[in-house]
Amino acid sequence: MRPGLFAAWSLLFAMAAGVAMAGEAPVKIGVLSDMSSLYADITGPGSVAAARMAVEDFGPVLGQPVEVINGDHQNKPDIASAIVRQWYDAEGVDMVTDGGSSAVALAVEEVSREKRKLVLFSGPASSDITGAKCSPYAAHWTYDTYALAHVTGSAIVKSGGTTWFFLGADYAFGHALERDTAAVIEQAGGKVLGAVYAPINTADFSSFLLQAQGSKAKIIGLANAGGDTINSIKQGAEFGITAGGQRFAALLMFITDVHSLGLKTAQGLHFTSAFYWDRDAATRAFSKRFFERVHHMPTMVQAGVYSATHHYLEAVKALGSKEPLKVMAQMRATPINDVMTHDGRLRVDGRVVRDMYLLEVKTPEESKGPWDYARIVETVPGDRAYRPLDQGGCPLVQQTGAHQ
Repeated sequence: MRPGLFAAWSLLFAMAAGVAMAGEAPVKIGVLSDMSSLYADITGPGSVAAARMAVEDFGPVLGQPVEVINGDHQNKPDIASAIVRQWYDAEGVDMVTDGGSSAVALAVEEVSREKRKLVLFSGPASSDITGAKCSPYAAHWTYDTYALAHVTGSAIVKSGGTTWFFLGADYAFGHALERDTAAVIEQAGGKVLGAVYAPINTADFSSFLLQAQGSKAKIIGLANAGGDTINSIKQGAEFGITAGGQRFAALLMFITDVHSLGLKTAQGLHFTSAFYWDRDAATRAFSKRFFERVHHMPTMVQAGVYSATHHYLEAVKALGSKEPLKVMAQMRATPINDVMTHDGRLRVDGRVVRDMYLLEVKTPEESKGPWDYARIVETVPGDRAYRPLDQGGCPLVQQTGAHQ
C-alpha cells in the first residue's frame, strides 16, 4: 500500500502547490465598455466577446480558468471610476481592458494608478494617455489621436485637401484629435479655418454643419466617432455638402460605421485602422469566428481587446505571477504577435507600436459581397504612425532613460 499512499500524497502536494501558485484566486479580467449607447457597436458586447475568445484560445493560467466580467461605463467618467474601483477593491479584478471613451479612460487611468492595478486600453483615442498622463500601470493598445492625425490627415493634405474646418466631439477625445490633426495639417502647409464642437450623442448636427459649410473649407474633418460620425455624414449629405464640392475626412471611423452608412454614402472616404478583417487568411479566420458570436465583423477596438488580453495572459503565464509591474515589464520585453499585430512592441510610456492601415471605402460596384467594404491603400509602419517616445512628455521616459 505504501507506493499507493506515496502517489496519493504526491498528488495532494502538487494540487496544493498549484493553488498556492495561483494565489488562491483565478486571473480575473474586467471589460469596461459602452454596452448600450453610441459606441456599443464599436466596443460593447463585441469587446466582451473578443476578451472571451482570447481567454478560450489561451486556456487555463496559473492552474485555473480565467474569469471575464464586464461593466457599462455609460460614457460617464464618474460611473466608470466607481465600477473599476469596485472591481479592484472588492471583486479581485487583476486587469481592466477596452476602457471607454477618452474622458472615461483618463479617469480610469487615475484609479488604476491609485490601486496599482493594470489597465490595457483599446477603445479610447487621446494621445494624452501615453503623454503627460502616462502611468506605469497603463497601456494604450490599439490606436491614438496622433496616429489617426498622421496617417489620415497627412494623406488627405497630400491629395489636395489643404484647407480644413473641424466638427468635433466636445470632450477630451474630440479636442485631442483636432489638436493633433491641426498640427499635421499646418506642418504639411495646409490651413485650419476653424472648428466647432458638438456634445456627445448629438441627434441634430444642422447648426454645426452649416458653420462647416459656410467656412468654404475643402475638407470637413470629423473629430468624433460612432453614432456621431454616422449622423454627421448622413446629415451632411442631406445638406448637399459633398455635392457642393466639400469633402468629409472621417478621422476615426470603424467598419461598423461603414456598414451603417452604406457604400453609396461612405464610398471614397479614407480612414485609419489598426485592423482590417480581410487583410489575410488569419484575420479572415478570426473574423469569421467573431462574426458567429456578434453578427458583425470586428472593429479595431474589439480586435485590440483580443490582442491585449492574449498578450497579458502570455506574460502572467511566463512569470507564474499576477504582480502588476512585473507583468507589465514582461509584456514590454515580449514582442506582440497575434492575429492583429506582427512584431509589435509595448513602450515604457504605455504605447503599443504596430503597423497602421490607411483604408479607402469601396464603391458599391467594387464590393464583392457582405462586409467587403474597404481596401488597404497604404501600410504605415508603427515608427512612422506613432509619436516619437521623446515627444510625448511622459515622465516615465525621463525616469527610465528610455530611447525607443
